[in-house]
Amino acid sequence: MRLSRGAHATQQGQPERNEYIVLDGSLASSICDRDGKEVCVGFFVGPCVVTPNIARTRDGLSLVSMTAITDASLVRIDSDRLTDLMISSEPVRNWANGILRNALSDKADREWCLAALGGAERLSWFRETFPGYEDIFTHSLIASFLGVTPVTLSRLRARDNRK
Repeated sequence: MRLSRGAHATQQGQPERNEYIVLDGSLASSICDRDGKEVCVGFFVGPCVVTPNIARTRDGLSLVSMTAITDASLVRIDSDRLTDLMISSEPVRNWANGILRNALSDKADREWCLAALGGAERLSWFRETFPGYEDIFTHSLIASFLGVTPVTLSRLRARDNRK
Protein backbone atom coordinates (compact mmCIF):
# COMPACT_ATOMS: atom_id res chain seq x y z
CA MET A 1 0.00 0.00 0.00
CA ARG A 2 1.18 3.51 -0.80
CA LEU A 3 0.50 6.47 1.46
CA SER A 4 0.97 10.04 0.39
CA ARG A 5 2.41 12.53 2.84
CA GLY A 6 -0.30 13.48 5.35
CA ALA A 7 -2.43 10.37 4.72
CA HIS A 8 -3.48 8.15 7.62
CA ALA A 9 -2.67 4.45 7.88
CA THR A 10 -4.89 4.30 10.98
CA GLN A 11 -7.15 6.75 12.75
CA GLN A 12 -7.83 6.89 16.46
CA GLY A 13 -11.26 5.49 17.31
CA GLN A 14 -11.70 3.72 13.96
CA PRO A 15 -11.81 -0.06 13.41
CA GLU A 16 -8.32 -1.51 13.01
CA ARG A 17 -7.37 -5.13 12.26
CA ASN A 18 -4.01 -4.85 10.52
CA GLU A 19 -0.32 -5.24 11.17
CA TYR A 20 2.04 -2.97 9.21
CA ILE A 21 5.58 -3.08 7.92
CA VAL A 22 6.99 0.20 6.62
CA LEU A 23 9.11 -0.56 3.58
CA ASP A 24 9.97 3.02 2.72
CA GLY A 25 9.15 6.43 4.15
CA SER A 26 8.28 7.66 7.62
CA LEU A 27 5.19 7.71 9.82
CA ALA A 28 4.35 9.11 13.23
CA SER A 29 1.72 7.82 15.62
CA SER A 30 -0.24 10.12 17.87
CA ILE A 31 -3.05 10.23 20.39
CA CYS A 32 -5.57 13.04 20.49
CA ASP A 33 -7.37 13.94 23.72
CA ARG A 34 -10.97 15.17 24.01
CA ASP A 35 -9.82 18.79 23.79
CA GLY A 36 -8.09 18.15 20.46
CA LYS A 37 -4.54 18.22 21.85
CA GLU A 38 -2.40 15.76 19.91
CA VAL A 39 0.58 13.98 21.46
CA CYS A 40 3.13 12.07 19.40
CA VAL A 41 3.75 8.58 20.80
CA GLY A 42 5.86 6.91 18.13
CA PHE A 43 8.07 7.24 15.07
CA PHE A 44 8.54 4.73 12.25
CA VAL A 45 11.19 5.01 9.54
CA GLY A 46 11.27 2.28 6.91
CA PRO A 47 12.26 -0.41 6.76
CA CYS A 48 10.67 -1.28 10.11
CA VAL A 49 7.73 -3.03 11.72
CA VAL A 50 5.04 -0.84 13.28
CA THR A 51 4.00 -1.44 16.89
CA PRO A 52 1.84 -4.60 16.86
CA ASN A 53 -1.92 -4.29 16.62
CA ILE A 54 -2.45 -5.71 20.10
CA ALA A 55 -0.54 -2.72 21.54
CA ARG A 56 -2.29 -0.14 19.29
CA THR A 57 -5.93 -1.21 19.65
CA ARG A 58 -8.61 -1.95 22.20
CA ASP A 59 -11.77 -3.86 21.34
CA GLY A 60 -10.91 -3.65 17.63
CA LEU A 61 -10.59 0.16 17.61
CA SER A 62 -7.37 2.05 17.04
CA LEU A 63 -5.97 3.89 20.06
CA VAL A 64 -3.68 5.94 17.82
CA SER A 65 -3.61 7.72 14.51
CA MET A 66 -0.67 6.89 12.26
CA THR A 67 0.15 9.55 9.70
CA ALA A 68 2.61 9.47 6.82
CA ILE A 69 5.21 12.18 7.38
CA THR A 70 6.65 11.47 3.93
CA ASP A 71 5.29 9.43 1.06
CA ALA A 72 5.51 5.84 2.29
CA SER A 73 5.19 2.23 1.14
CA LEU A 74 3.72 -0.25 3.60
CA VAL A 75 2.80 -3.90 3.71
CA ARG A 76 -0.31 -4.68 5.68
CA ILE A 77 -1.59 -8.03 6.86
CA ASP A 78 -4.74 -8.86 8.79
CA SER A 79 -3.87 -9.54 12.46
CA ASP A 80 -5.89 -12.76 12.50
CA ARG A 81 -4.01 -13.99 9.42
CA LEU A 82 -0.69 -13.27 11.12
CA THR A 83 -1.90 -15.11 14.23
CA ASP A 84 -2.74 -18.14 12.07
CA LEU A 85 0.75 -17.99 10.54
CA MET A 86 2.28 -17.75 14.03
CA ILE A 87 0.40 -20.88 15.12
CA SER A 88 1.49 -22.86 12.08
CA SER A 89 5.10 -21.64 11.81
CA GLU A 90 7.62 -21.47 14.64
CA PRO A 91 9.92 -19.02 12.78
CA VAL A 92 7.00 -16.64 12.18
CA ARG A 93 5.91 -17.02 15.83
CA ASN A 94 9.43 -16.27 17.07
CA TRP A 95 9.73 -13.25 14.74
CA ALA A 96 6.36 -11.82 15.81
CA ASN A 97 7.01 -12.42 19.51
CA GLY A 98 10.37 -10.66 19.15
CA ILE A 99 8.64 -7.67 17.54
CA LEU A 100 6.15 -7.50 20.43
CA ARG A 101 8.91 -7.78 23.06
CA ASN A 102 10.85 -4.97 21.38
CA ALA A 103 7.75 -2.75 21.18
CA LEU A 104 7.04 -3.24 24.88
CA SER A 105 10.67 -2.55 25.76
CA ASP A 106 10.64 0.64 23.64
CA LYS A 107 7.45 1.80 25.37
CA ALA A 108 8.97 1.17 28.80
CA ASP A 109 12.14 3.07 27.81
CA ARG A 110 10.11 6.10 26.70
CA GLU A 111 7.99 6.03 29.87
CA TRP A 112 11.18 5.92 31.95
CA CYS A 113 12.61 8.82 29.96
CA LEU A 114 9.51 10.95 30.52
CA ALA A 115 9.35 10.13 34.23
CA ALA A 116 13.02 10.26 35.20
CA LEU A 117 14.81 12.72 32.92
CA GLY A 118 14.87 16.48 32.56
CA GLY A 119 14.59 18.24 29.21
CA ALA A 120 18.27 18.18 28.24
CA GLU A 121 18.58 14.50 29.19
CA ARG A 122 15.41 13.68 27.24
CA LEU A 123 16.90 15.28 24.14
CA SER A 124 20.12 13.31 24.64
CA TRP A 125 18.12 10.09 25.09
CA PHE A 126 16.15 10.87 21.91
CA ARG A 127 19.29 11.50 19.89
CA GLU A 128 20.86 8.26 21.13
CA THR A 129 17.72 6.20 20.60
CA PHE A 130 16.64 7.74 17.29
CA PRO A 131 19.78 8.95 15.47
CA GLY A 132 18.99 11.17 12.50
CA TYR A 133 15.30 11.56 13.36
CA GLU A 134 15.73 15.29 13.99
CA ASP A 135 16.32 15.59 10.24
CA ILE A 136 13.19 13.57 9.36
CA PHE A 137 10.49 14.67 11.80
CA THR A 138 9.30 18.16 12.67
CA HIS A 139 10.56 19.61 15.89
CA SER A 140 6.99 20.03 17.12
CA LEU A 141 6.45 16.25 16.80
CA ILE A 142 9.72 15.55 18.60
CA ALA A 143 8.86 18.04 21.36
CA SER A 144 5.47 16.40 21.81
CA PHE A 145 7.10 12.94 21.95
CA LEU A 146 9.53 14.18 24.61
CA GLY A 147 6.85 15.92 26.66
CA VAL A 148 8.28 19.41 26.25
CA THR A 149 7.05 22.47 24.40
CA PRO A 150 8.47 23.31 20.97
CA VAL A 151 10.01 26.46 22.49
CA THR A 152 11.76 24.40 25.18
CA LEU A 153 13.06 21.97 22.57
CA SER A 154 14.35 24.86 20.46
CA ARG A 155 16.19 26.30 23.49
CA LEU A 156 17.66 22.90 24.38
CA ARG A 157 18.86 22.41 20.81
CA ALA A 158 20.35 25.91 20.66
CA ARG A 159 22.13 25.43 24.02
CA ASP A 160 23.45 22.05 22.83
CA ASN A 161 24.76 23.58 19.57
CA ARG A 162 26.73 26.22 21.52
CA LYS A 163 28.74 23.59 23.40
